Order: sequence, then structure tokens, then C-alpha cells
Amino acid sequence: MNSICGRPQAPTAFLPALRSLDDLTEEVVSSALRSLYALYCPLSSALRFGAVHEKSKTPRSEAPTPLVDSGYVSGDEEDEDGEETLAALRADAFERSHATRWLTGFIARAEGLALWSSEDACESAIEQASYVLASFSTAVEEELDEEDAGIIRQFSFKLGPPSGDEPPAVVEVHLLDKPISTGADHTDVGLQSWGASIVFSDLLCGSPERFGLRSLGSAPHILELGAGTGLVGLTLAKLLPSLGFPGARVVATDYHPAVLDNLRGNIASNFAAETSTPMEACLLDWSAPSFEAPLDKKADLIVATDVIYAPEHATWLRDCVAKYLGPNGVFWLMATVRQNGKFEGISDTVEAAFANVDELPRDDGGRVLKIIGNESLEKRRGIGRGDESGYRLFRVGWVAL
Repeated sequence: MNSICGRPQAPTAFLPALRSLDDLTEEVVSSALRSLYALYCPLSSALRFGAVHEKSKTPRSEAPTPLVDSGYVSGDEEDEDGEETLAALRADAFERSHATRWLTGFIARAEGLALWSSEDACESAIEQASYVLASFSTAVEEELDEEDAGIIRQFSFKLGPPSGDEPPAVVEVHLLDKPISTGADHTDVGLQSWGASIVFSDLLCGSPERFGLRSLGSAPHILELGAGTGLVGLTLAKLLPSLGFPGARVVATDYHPAVLDNLRGNIASNFAAETSTPMEACLLDWSAPSFEAPLDKKADLIVATDVIYAPEHATWLRDCVAKYLGPNGVFWLMATVRQNGKFEGISDTVEAAFANVDELPRDDGGRVLKIIGNESLEKRRGIGRGDESGYRLFRVGWVAL
């Protein structure tokens, strides 16, 4: 069973590297195929994969001989949110794209592998992989028929620390996550809420003092970079009034047009009953900052979560923050640590961008923008994707040399 404590894992977490197939056993490969089938073909519950040692007579256009339940579709699911987790995994375009590439590569290599106990076992594995791969095509066609496909996600963050015997107050946010593209364009990843934004929002609500939220001015100006679905900005827009800052203003920025459209929709839906909205969205290109309203005012607080996806992003982000951060402002950045896949090691570029003092931005008083502190945070159970192993939280501000 590819699960931890009964919870299903994502394909990026359990699929073995294609380059290591020659070093694996038949059972390991079969287990990976069983897990993919159970995850992506849940409606075929009567046709669950079972070990096949006899030549299959099933036509390739039909479902292969059933295999054993991998644990993805168990009737004894202990976690109440198990089905929600499964639904999120199935809808995750990034995970599906990874599974598609793996299946395609496996089918191309399968006949040349020495791990098979028989030719029939090899043929059966290829049939199983082909069946799962074919199911993706059907799913894509169905998704294309629904242009507004997406999932409404509800978040509830407890405010801390609690006072007396009263139950803790909560900040509630709802937003729409949409499918991201499966191509090379990484700029639309903001259509979905990523683990770092969830963890950071929870930290903000649970420990406002940790981030200096209670010591902000009477009408603080907040700027979010790479806002995506807007979870962090929405959390701050709802949290700050409860801390005594009804005049707080949040500007959430992003670059991709589809992301901005979804962001504006999420802002509108969260403040539909308000006479005035404490938050707005606008376009911002880090490499070419604009200073037109609402970006014409220095920020008391700047936040960004999981926004580094290319080596140059950290430098762009550093220089962009220098343009907008007020004299006493603080920039909080939570970077996601990925130890495998396309974005492996990309979080290391943050410290590299601040390493050379001579290259750091300076304010009018000669102070430099540098990392004041940083800490490592563990990945939380049930939050984030399979390629996420943890987070780095950076505090950045103006420092005199």
C-alpha cells in the first residue's frame, strides 16, 4: 500500500524513477501500477488489479485482469477527509502529468526489462499501464467540456492564543482552485492553493505576534507577491480587523491573466456582503515593477509563499521587494523545499540571491535589504503535494551595515 498512516500518497511520491527500473523487482513495479489504477480508475471497483501470472485474454481496449486493492479505495478509511484527499489528488494536473510521463516511459521500456518472471507478466503490466493511460484521455475530454472546472476549498484557521474558556475565534476563507495547464508554462500555477500558502496562513492566525502583526500602524498597507488564489492575502484581510486594524489594506498581485481573473473572483466572493472590500488584485511583473495605483504606496508588510520556480525568480523578487518595502517594513517569504523533480533545489536560490552584499539593493539611507532570519519547517500531514518535503521561512528587512 502506497500510503502513510492510511493516507494516500501522490504519484510524485511513490512512483520509482524510470532510470532505476532495471534495479527493481516485478512486485515493486506491479505495486506502482496497482496504486495508479486505484487512484485514477476508482469507478472500476469491480475490476481492481490482481497479480496476473497467466496470459491475459482481455482485449487491450478493455480493463485488464483485476489486481489487489492498493489502499486508495478502502472501505475502512480512517480519516474523515480521505475522500477529499483522493479527489484533490485525482484533480491535480501536476500529479496527473507526472503519472502520464511515467506510464509513457514505462511502456516504452517494459519489454526490455529483465525483472519479469514471464513474458505473460510483462504483457499484463503493459496492458495495465495502457489502460490507466487511456483513462487520462477520457478524463481530459470530460474536463474540456467544463470550461469553469474547479473545486471550492474551505479553510478555517484558529486565532491564537485562546483566551480563557472561550472557544478560539477563527478566520474562514473559501476560494476556487482551478486546473493548471500541463505544458511548460509555470506561470499559471497560481490557479491552485499550494501547501506553503496554507501553512503560512495558519501560522499568521495562530501566532500574530511572531510576525509583528499587532505592532503594525493604524492603517497598514499589505502587499502580497505571487498571490495565486489569494489565500494568504484573504487571510490577512480578515485577520487584521480582528487584531484592531480595521483600516488595513491588502493588495494581492500576480502575473498570469487567468490567475488574476480567478484571484479577483475569490476576493469578490469572500467579501460579497461587505460594503467596502479591504483587498484588491492587480498585475505585477517582478522584473518591471509599476508604481501606479494601487502600487503607489510603500508597504508595511510584504508576503509571498511558494513563488520561486526558476533560478532568476529569487533575484527578481529581491529587487522587486526593495522597490515597495517601507522603511520599517518586513518581507516574509516561505519557500517550498523540493528534493526531487523539476524544481529540485530551487529553494536554495533564495539565500544565494542575498549572499553578495555588494549586489544587495539599498535604501536612501544606505541600508541594505538582507535576510534577517530564517527557519526550516516540516511538511504537515495532509497538506501539500508529493514533491514537497518542507518549507523555509525567511524574514527580510532593511539593515544598516
